[in-house]
Amino acid sequence: MNIKVTNKRVLIRVDFNVPLDKNNKITDDTRIQRALPTIKYLLKSGAAVVIMSHLGRPQKKLNEDGSINVKKFTLEHLRGHLSKKLRKKVQFCPETVGKVANKMAKALKPGEILLVENTRFNKGETKGDEALAKEMSKLGQIYINDAFGTAHRAHSSTATVAKYFGARSKSFGFLMSAEIENANKVINDPERPVTAIVGGAKVSDKILLLDRLIEFADNIIVGGGMAYTFIKAKGGRTGNSLVEEDKLKLALRLLKKAEKRKVNIYLPKDSTIADQFSAKAKREVKDSNKINKGWMGLDIGPDAQKAFSKVILESKTLLWNGPMGVFEMKPYAKGTKAIAKAVAKATKKGAFSLVGGGDSVAAVNQMGLADEVSYVSTGGGAMLEFLEGKTLPGIAAMQK
Repeated sequence: MNIKVTNKRVLIRVDFNVPLDKNNKITDDTRIQRALPTIKYLLKSGAAVVIMSHLGRPQKKLNEDGSINVKKFTLEHLRGHLSKKLRKKVQFCPETVGKVANKMAKALKPGEILLVENTRFNKGETKGDEALAKEMSKLGQIYINDAFGTAHRAHSSTATVAKYFGARSKSFGFLMSAEIENANKVINDPERPVTAIVGGAKVSDKILLLDRLIEFADNIIVGGGMAYTFIKAKGGRTGNSLVEEDKLKLALRLLKKAEKRKVNIYLPKDSTIADQFSAKAKREVKDSNKINKGWMGLDIGPDAQKAFSKVILESKTLLWNGPMGVFEMKPYAKGTKAIAKAVAKATKKGAFSLVGGGDSVAAVNQMGLADEVSYVSTGGGAMLEFLEGKTLPGIAAMQK
C-alpha cells in the first residue's frame, strides 16, 4: 500500500457480509478477521477511517410495505464485534451518505473509526449509480478497496466511487492485494504439475472455469453433482443422480478438448449413493457408471477418494473450488473431507494450494486446516470469475 495516509480521512470498502443467527449474532467472522490487517495498518499510520460494506440483499427482501428491513440488515449488528476486535470504539452512522454521514466523517480525528450504514440500503448501489458514488467519495480523501468478495460487481461502492479519486489517492488493501497475487500464482507461472479440483452441483455453473483450466492445468479432478453429467455423457448409467441433460454435448466437448491438450480429467470411479436426497436415506457404495434407477450419487466413494488423493499428493500447484458431495449432510461429507486432508498434506510437502468457493472453504475451516493450506480465498464468485479470465470491475476501476 504505497500511499500516505497519515492525518488523512480514509474511506475503505470492505466485505463484512457475514452470516448472522436469529439473534443477529455473527456465526462466522472470517471476512471481518481478514479485513483487520488493513484497518489496523491505517489506524496505526494515523488515519481517520470510514468503513463501508454491504450486508445481505435488503433490496430483494423488503418489508410488506416496500420499505427496507433495517432491523435485519443494519450494519450496527457488527459494531460491537468490530470494536472488540480492534480494541477501539467504533462509531456508527445510520446512513451511508448524506449530511449526517458527512458531518460524522469530517469530525473524525486520526485513529478514530466510523462505520456507515449498509451500502445496499441505497437503491443505486447495485446499479453503479454515479451520483451515489460521488456522495460516497465525499466521506474520504483517500479510497481503499479491500473487498475482493465483491470485486466482480460494478457497484457504486466497489467500482464507480474509484473514479472520484486520483491514482495517488486510491489503493488496494492488503486482503485485495493478497487475493490477486495468490490467484496469479496459479494462473500465470505455476510450478507443475498443476491440479485443479472442481466440484459443485452443475457443469453450467463452472463451464468457463473448466474451459479455462484445460488451458493451463495438468490434471482436473471433477466431483460433486457435476461429475454425473460427465459420466452420463461418456455412456455411464447414473440413475437419479443430478444430470444436466442439455449439457451432455458440452461435457463431451470439454473431455475432447482436454484429451487434445493432454490434460487428465479424473471422474469418481465409485460413489456413495442413496435412495433419496436425505441424510436418513438408505446408502451404499457403487460403481459411478452403474447407478440403478431410483438411486442417486451424493458423494464420491472410497476408491475415488484414494485415487483423487494420490493425484493431489503428486502435485506442486493446487486449486480447489467446490465440494465433492452434498457436504452439508454429514453422511455425504466424507469425500470433501478426504480432499481437504489431501490438499493440506500436499501443502506440507511443498505444494502451493489455493482454496476458493463456499463449501471447500467451509471444509478446511471446519476441519481446522485453514492454516495448513497456502491461501484461502474470501471471494467465491469473484475468485471464480478471476480464474475464468474475466476483468473484475472492482479491480479495473482501481487501475485507471
